Amino acid sequence: MISRVADHCFWFGRYLDRAESSARLLQATRTLVFDADIPVTQCWAPLVIVAGELAPFVQHHGEPALGNGETVQEYLTWSGDSAVSLRRSIRAARECARAIRDQLSLDIWEEVNELYHWLGRDSTRLLYRDNREEFYRNIRRSTQLVLGLVRSTMLHEEPMSFLWAGVMLERSGQMARILDMHHHTMEREGAHDIVQVALWLSLLRACSGYEAFMKANRGGVTAQSMLDFLLFSPDFPRSLRYCLRSAYGLLRRVWTTPLDDYQLHRSLSQLGELVDWLDVHADNIDIAFVHDLLTHVVDQTAAISNQVVQEIQGPPRPETMAQDQAQ
Repeated sequence: MISRVADHCFWFGRYLDRAESSARLLQATRTLVFDADIPVTQCWAPLVIVAGELAPFVQHHGEPALGNGETVQEYLTWSGDSAVSLRRSIRAARECARAIRDQLSLDIWEEVNELYHWLGRDSTRLLYRDNREEFYRNIRRSTQLVLGLVRSTMLHEEPMSFLWAGVMLERSGQMARILDMHHHTMEREGAHDIVQVALWLSLLRACSGYEAFMKANRGGVTAQSMLDFLLFSPDFPRSLRYCLRSAYGLLRRVWTTPLDDYQLHRSLSQLGELVDWLDVHADNIDIAFVHDLLTHVVDQTAAISNQVVQEIQGPPRPETMAQDQAQ
């Protein structure tokens, strides 16, 4: 497998999951504005912070705009100045898909291409204006469909392993960002128990984990139980533990050279260390420590992803790595 193909497969997976996660965050924040007893102006700034876009956003729109939901949504959905906007992520995913067209099924290519063109239509802009929830829901449905088609129509060989490793690493970092919304929101609001539980429930739904959590915990809804589930569940496919372990298994499959062979695959050892580090904290996690834990996961998944790219074919592309800065 040539390095160019591996690189585009890895980035295709990352861009797809980044778009899906961004749509989740935007949709969840809108829900939080309506459902939680938190001032509107304190709901949108945390979204910009966890997206890693605080500095460029303030540069383009000014600090007061952090409390303006319409400005934040416009920036994270359409702006060409945001490295992680939905439009840029979907465009980049399509470019990667076109570069590896021979590795993808026709169904995958057609769905990615349709999503790209759908986003550019005037009717889509009208949908964004008139029915924001449906707009974000369509983004999520389309990206989830593509991810499902990857699993069900591609050969489970090296190209798909690189692609899905990109998905799992990106999802690990994005999940950590989503969960860190709690810290950045409560930091502004103040720690009220009822609001905290409401916020965790909102984040649980943002991760599509509400039903799975209720089944696993038999209705025992506490901030601690929700946190344990989203961080450490070995069975929920969006928990940090599940995503990191999956990424590790996929990299082990494609990095067949021994680890001690000139350290060619340092990314695998780094990821193994992160998995072990998370396991150590599984039995004694304190809510007060969660922000530090999530920040560490964001930083480490970014570093590991950079390392994977270097091991595939040299230094990472800096223009695509803006979100991978420390929170």
